[in-house]
Amino acid sequence: MTRVVKAQPPRARDPYGVGPVGSVLAPLLSVVGLLLVGVITFNLLNGEVPFSGGSGAGNGSGNGGPARTPAPSNVVIVPDEAVFEGSIAYAKGGNIWIQTADGVRQLTDSGGDSMPSWSPDGQSIIYIRSTAEIGFWPVKGGRNAHYDIDVPALMRVKVDGSTEPEQLATGFIKKGKREWSAWMRQPVLSPDGKTIALVTDAPNPADSNVVLQFHDTATGKLRRAGVKESGVLGHQDPEWRPDGVLLLYTQNGRNGSSGVPVIMRYDMRQGKARALTSAGYMQPSYSPDGRYVAATRTTALGTDIVILDGSTGAQLLRVTDDGSSWAPSWSPAGDGVAFLHIVGQTVDLRLARFEGSAPSWTVSANIALTEVSGLDAASRPDWFIPPDLLPATPAPTVRPSSAAPAGSPVPSPSAVNAP
Repeated sequence: MTRVVKAQPPRARDPYGVGPVGSVLAPLLSVVGLLLVGVITFNLLNGEVPFSGGSGAGNGSGNGGPARTPAPSNVVIVPDEAVFEGSIAYAKGGNIWIQTADGVRQLTDSGGDSMPSWSPDGQSIIYIRSTAEIGFWPVKGGRNAHYDIDVPALMRVKVDGSTEPEQLATGFIKKGKREWSAWMRQPVLSPDGKTIALVTDAPNPADSNVVLQFHDTATGKLRRAGVKESGVLGHQDPEWRPDGVLLLYTQNGRNGSSGVPVIMRYDMRQGKARALTSAGYMQPSYSPDGRYVAATRTTALGTDIVILDGSTGAQLLRVTDDGSSWAPSWSPAGDGVAFLHIVGQTVDLRLARFEGSAPSWTVSANIALTEVSGLDAASRPDWFIPPDLLPATPAPTVRPSSAAPAGSPVPSPSAVNAP
């Protein structure tokens, strides 16, 4: 038995209900920009995304399964066994959806929404909205010409739908008569609610790669992390540790035609980063206690979900072995990981449940949370459980430091003994 959930009709600005998904095809205007299109969009996961049509790395077969036609853009199919605590947010058909054990509902209807993440209190969702616009920029010969652009905006919406979505920042760039757009991707709000980490080339894409930056929610100002880049490949996948003192992100890299992403650990107190993993890991998601990290492992055979030691980066557990799974989101209860999985060309949400005690877990079940629903492959799911439904979880611990940069989150008074 399955439940088919149909969304409300889209607004007039998206009459067909099939608006752009996640602003992944916005044109850029320089050699750097064109390379970013190739690396960050079509090869979003460092050339190892398991989409169909290839061989070797990620054949998209889902263990040999045939291609499946996904449900229409306004429908999500939920199996009866899709039971879990809390709420999981994801993107489909250019809109944000929220799924619980009771079903699923569509939260936004712009047709251009992607990359949702929960606020720490579970009251709102931070996400990216893409809007089709007409830009004005020089072409060959030096004259200005019009072209199609997708302008991203950093957005926030109340989960209860009590207010209209609020724009926090825009990627629209205007300089004289010229108009174009910056990239904005993967926003995540800090545990204290004061800082949004994201990857962007704003405010001036002409002299910046898509890199880790911090948006101050009070002032609206952006601050670059100022960390190392590999050529023009930039960063992705920011992820706060639950105490807000450390932040993980992926430093993109290439070795010939292969991606060599590395998960980096940024210390908000010192403004410095160092590698947590060797090459081949990306999309980190912290466990509730901050001691472990779920991540995507990329190999020549595709992508799989693994669990790492949060201090050393050592791989402790391989959660999947199908070469067709990525984008993990750790349950706030600590007993499982939700992730995206592809069969043919259809992306769905799955849940791996854990048994035993850390770090010696075993995977007790691999459950389909959606079926043939065609979720947004570039939007990692995010999971929220209300505090009153959570088990007691030890807080991550940190070493006090007097060298915290201005504007950085302040460690908890009880925090001691950094990993």
